Amino acid sequence: MSALPKFKPYTHAAGGWGSMKAVTTSLLREHIAINGTRALLHQNKPDGFACVSCAWAKPEHPHPAEFCEAGAKATAWELTSKRLPAEFFAQHTVAELAQWSDLDLESGGRLTVPLRWNRETDHYEQVSWQEAFDGIGAELRQLRAQDPESVVFYASGRASLETSYMYQLLARLYGNNNLPDSSNMCHESTSVALPQTIGVPVGTVTLDDFEHTDAIFIFGQNTAVSSPRMLHQLQDARQRGVPIVTFNPLRERGLEAFVNPQSPLEMLTPAQTTISTQYLQLKTGGDIAAITGLCKALVAMDDEALRNGGARVLAADFIALHTHGFEAFASSVRAASWPDIEAETGLARRELEAAAHVFAGAKAVIGIYGMGLTQHRKGVQNVQMVSNLLLLGGHIGQRGAGICPVRGHSNVQGQRTVGISEKPELVPLDKLGELYGFEPPRKKGLNTVEVCEDLLKSDGKVRAFIGLGGNFVRAVPETALVEAAWPRMRLTVQIATKLNRSHIVHGEVSYLLPCLGRIEIDRQRSGEQTVSVEDSTGCMHASKGLAEPAADTLLSEAAIVAGIAKATLEPNAKVPWDDWVGDYARVRDAIEATWPDVFRDFNGRFRTPGGFHRPIPARHRVWKTPTGKANFMSFDSLVADPDTPQTGPDVLRLMTLRSDDQFNTTIYSLDDRFRGVYGTRKVLLMHRDDIARLGLAEGVLVTASTAVNDGKLREVAGLRVTPYDIPRGCVGGYYPECNPLVPLAHHAEQSKVPAAKSVPVRLRAEA
Repeated sequence: MSALPKFKPYTHAAGGWGSMKAVTTSLLREHIAINGTRALLHQNKPDGFACVSCAWAKPEHPHPAEFCEAGAKATAWELTSKRLPAEFFAQHTVAELAQWSDLDLESGGRLTVPLRWNRETDHYEQVSWQEAFDGIGAELRQLRAQDPESVVFYASGRASLETSYMYQLLARLYGNNNLPDSSNMCHESTSVALPQTIGVPVGTVTLDDFEHTDAIFIFGQNTAVSSPRMLHQLQDARQRGVPIVTFNPLRERGLEAFVNPQSPLEMLTPAQTTISTQYLQLKTGGDIAAITGLCKALVAMDDEALRNGGARVLAADFIALHTHGFEAFASSVRAASWPDIEAETGLARRELEAAAHVFAGAKAVIGIYGMGLTQHRKGVQNVQMVSNLLLLGGHIGQRGAGICPVRGHSNVQGQRTVGISEKPELVPLDKLGELYGFEPPRKKGLNTVEVCEDLLKSDGKVRAFIGLGGNFVRAVPETALVEAAWPRMRLTVQIATKLNRSHIVHGEVSYLLPCLGRIEIDRQRSGEQTVSVEDSTGCMHASKGLAEPAADTLLSEAAIVAGIAKATLEPNAKVPWDDWVGDYARVRDAIEATWPDVFRDFNGRFRTPGGFHRPIPARHRVWKTPTGKANFMSFDSLVADPDTPQTGPDVLRLMTLRSDDQFNTTIYSLDDRFRGVYGTRKVLLMHRDDIARLGLAEGVLVTASTAVNDGKLREVAGLRVTPYDIPRGCVGGYYPECNPLVPLAHHAEQSKVPAAKSVPVRLRAEA
């Protein structure tokens, strides 16, 4: 960690020696140089453990080192030799810990014993596991008698399929569908958008498709930070001459150039791979307009071919046989004006037409996108525009092509597959009722934004929060108001490996329950256990821990969920909590019984190298939509955020970002190598012209305030003005530090994903 902030542009490629140094630093920082290195050699291998960081696919034939810089940091963070025993909490009150930074809280190391907050002393104090379960159970039973919908069961994306299945069953046996999760904050826009267009809630691309693609289009996805292992697929494609067209507001090193750390030739020579053959820096929120421009150019080229009797540009036969709504969509893009497209995107018509020609010349196109598309007011439409683009060329349901949403956390997609959802229509409730002899709740539960909205009401009904991992209060919008309302809850329970802000902001009764990490050996009655996860491409994988647990007092996540369930619910002979904990294969049998089409022969197949694919009908051009076809979606506006227009030259469009040394809300250090920021996260990345236009200067501290006139003051102070290659009128700031600027009401239509990638702000220079 730097003693004083420094700012030095990073001019090297992603990967290379910079990545090697970062991995070594992370292992040394956690004092696990030898054990950590051994663990990394088993990461994402068929006989090893699935990375606890991102959800990118695990290949059937892995590289010798099948981990990336980000994954190595996450592994080191979990395997750290540092510990937070009961004595630590005896030395520090919660009020004192509340003054610590997020980095300092998590840097202390692994939690080792179950803890209960003592109101009289303001200390977390050690209790036995049975005391914890009994106390939690008593509180939950009392709340259930008053209102079973008053409890929230939140899940982060790291829990295994087995634990997630048990957790959703606990919530529904308790009596509600309040199962928000981290998907609500990122890719819920995907889960809403794609069923309407192609009939599945997930992407259609697998790793094999990258070997056969002719062109790749990337939208709003910073690969080097969010999913660095994907750079192997991108590099291989580029070495075959495949063009990669990137749409992203900021210049990101991983989207520009890559040096493979596993290639001696590249490491010892100036060799590097250019990733993006065309890099279009559109304005934040300009994605609908940009993709409209691509589609407009393609339709115009096709119209001209029809007039002149030339070869068709669009996939006419595919469109006629497999799609619905093409004519309306084509009419809408013909009607869109180029001046409006250019104004909204900040891109020139010629740039978009050049990208369209690349698309038109490819027989198989992959469309990749990340949260740069989903976290907007029009996030659902953003995703559907990518789908529209691919359908024009028939690029769904053929080898080497498809739509590829890049999920964030390791099993965030998988937990949805096994029932973690607030939407009852997405879960086979009748089957659960049949298997376990109860009437499942049918009322829609609360998602992440709705939980926060309820907490901010004077008459809100949420009285308890159970957190299966994560750092909820730091991840959500409107952070300051949510933190202020949090203590009004009666009960908060956090299942975690490390201390974070959500454990310091707590309810009247609070428990902190330490669990095993995925990389650790999970010993149960039947022996060492293996768990399973789903990756971004819909493949199920086995994951087996190899490190000794951080303490012999830790329980697995599955055991903790079962302990809470047994202490809370009436005995049910059809729900074998103890048998499930004793042998996770029994849980997989239950998952298969609930979703037989998805998990056929689950126990027999999940150890297959490369995993086994869940059924994705759209890959076979089977469209599970009301029309029975893939649907083009037409929109009448190019504007990304209609309810927060830029009302003056002093209003800028903020997008929140993750740093290079960060995963979700976990901050490994205060450095961001790729953006040249060292020793601080309190920065605001700005175009030099905006700095001059607003009368500011590099290094000046400013307060950012949200430019929404709803009577609420939202500010973040102490942000250092830092020049960066970003479009005029746009600024970038780190997540979660800038979350207080995101209004709860500023969320994606239909999906309610916080619109953190396009927030109108004003800046005020500080004295």
